[in-house]
Amino acid sequence: MTNRTGVARLILASASSARLETLRRAGLRPEVIVSEVDEYGVRGADPIATAELLATMKAAAVAARLSQPEPGTLVLGCDSLLELDGQTLGKPDTAEAAVARWRAMRGRSGVLHTGHCLIEPATGRRETAVASTTVRFAEVTDDEISAYVATGEPLGVAGAFTVDGLGGAFVERIDGDHHNVVGVSLPLLRRMAAALGVAWPQLWRAD
Repeated sequence: MTNRTGVARLILASASSARLETLRRAGLRPEVIVSEVDEYGVRGADPIATAELLATMKAAAVAARLSQPEPGTLVLGCDSLLELDGQTLGKPDTAEAAVARWRAMRGRSGVLHTGHCLIEPATGRRETAVASTTVRFAEVTDDEISAYVATGEPLGVAGAFTVDGLGGAFVERIDGDHHNVVGVSLPLLRRMAAALGVAWPQLWRAD
């Protein structure tokens, strides 16, 4: 498909400040419309399918709320989760759950899956994909875990950790796309936009 001319409009269907900041640092200026999708109890056949399903639900919910969107308007939904021992781990419900999670993760590796769904509401066309990145966690002590959980940061993020915040010191190695661990894979998003006829530079916005 031939790329359109002009600047495309990008809407982020997520309340994640980390995703928003990642996109902004890449030169994009997305609008934010929170999907309000209830994630509780949503499960796919496996962790990858779950991440893709949740991302699609979020993007579709926001796309459906737009009135007469113009061609070139894109809605991005994302959802991240950690796979450890075949289990799907999202945000911990309590501080106690976060402590138990970290005791299970320390010194080990997990896979962070981020589902991406990009929809053009004007045409109904969409692209979906999942980026997966292996994360190696440090051998953190019980005291470090308690102090980290007490900050509250692990309670609001998938897998109970960040790499762009206080948890960054507790991640020894990343195999794969670093941005994906933050919450959105920029190389994958570029390919998805291209598949919908939008070249990456069209998403750059001047300040």
